[in-house]
Amino acid sequence: MARIAGLTSRKTSGVAVSLTYIYGIGRTSARYICEKTGVEPTRRVKDLTEDETIKIRNFIENEYKVEGALRGEVNYNIKRLMDVNCYRGFRHKRGLPVHGRGPAPTRERGRVRSRVREPARRSRPPRRRRSKALGSHAASRDAGG
Repeated sequence: MARIAGLTSRKTSGVAVSLTYIYGIGRTSARYICEKTGVEPTRRVKDLTEDETIKIRNFIENEYKVEGALRGEVNYNIKRLMDVNCYRGFRHKRGLPVHGRGPAPTRERGRVRSRVREPARRSRPPRRRRSKALGSHAASRDAGG
């Protein structure tokens, strides 16, 4: 198995696909890395030579910020926005949508999924239905009066 950027990639998947499992590398970047290092994107990871693995690893280390370094930078940027008290920081603090998406029609429903939401409460108890054995309302009204 090839170990790149601290992750052990799957043997059976293609090189371009296995690179996308690294945080910070998408499909376009994975194809670009394969092109620059001279590795066929559709080759299996188990078929890579040690030299090709080293080439890919060195290219990623020199050209990209991935995994822990990238996560740290993103978290630092979010923390900075919250400290400055700007609108985006405020939205991050509250766990609301940040990128221009408005709230759902029934108030602020756009909370982050990691927060636990309580089920919706009914404002009043459900209406009781009359049983059909008693007959319709019109029939009982005619018989009684």
